Amino acid sequence: MLSQIARRVASKPNQTTRSVVAAAVSRNIGPSSSTAMQKRTLISTILHGSPTAKEEGQHDIQQHSKLVARGKYIHAFEGHRVKLSHTEEYKAAAEKYFMGLIADPNLHVKLTGSWETIIGPDLDSFVHILEFENYSGYDRSMELIRSSAPHVENFNALRPFINSRWSQLCQEFAFFPSAPPHNEGGIFELRSYTLQPGALLEWENAWRVGIEARAKVVAPVGAWFSQVGRLHVVHHMWQYQDLNTRKLMREKAWSQQGWPETVVKTARLADIMDASILTPLPFSPLK
Repeated sequence: MLSQIARRVASKPNQTTRSVVAAAVSRNIGPSSSTAMQKRTLISTILHGSPTAKEEGQHDIQQHSKLVARGKYIHAFEGHRVKLSHTEEYKAAAEKYFMGLIADPNLHVKLTGSWETIIGPDLDSFVHILEFENYSGYDRSMELIRSSAPHVENFNALRPFINSRWSQLCQEFAFFPSAPPHNEGGIFELRSYTLQPGALLEWENAWRVGIEARAKVVAPVGAWFSQVGRLHVVHHMWQYQDLNTRKLMREKAWSQQGWPETVVKTARLADIMDASILTPLPFSPLK
């Protein structure tokens, strides 16, 4: 009986489930068949999963990341929601802060780009992407930044203009490294997809095929997936001359063999989809 209950409730236990399990254990396990410790172990396994299952699940997640990631760099996404009345002051302070970081030879940090959101779910906000030399490089660089009086001073100058912040540590997909610095003009589109847990590898397999078709029309600026912060998130960035060009390029992509199939396969894997239109800041390496 207990094994049947375990299979039914192990996925998403709630308060009712806990009561049912406790009652079942009380009825089925007496002093002659188990100790108190065994009871606690059984309840924990039913409600939270066995240690072996947890270990195997974590191993699967790590293996998926190894399979899909380029692995050489860590990209830190930093989002700042700014006070509308202080946008220009923020831009000046942001330039001083981020340019100070990349000018410091001890940090080994690169700025992929900095953008302002002009259309999307998060207006009055800015996105900055920093590139670090893997996790060890990120740890080292952040320690140096936090202990540097000039960098701390520059960051503190930003804070009065910010309402809130968010951050993610992401890795590039192996099939498409980030574009090098360039100045082509136009707008950028940041598309963000919150995937169903466990769907990353399937998403990557579909996109690896589809990107070859889409690149015949326009190639992405970059493609990343999150590893710290909001998890199970995929980001793609594209660049267009203007919104009308974006419309024409997207329509043309549907005529490329393999692209419609990719959209169908990946759309069912996403729970949330966001598309934001960005303009690069004057100091952004990508613009």
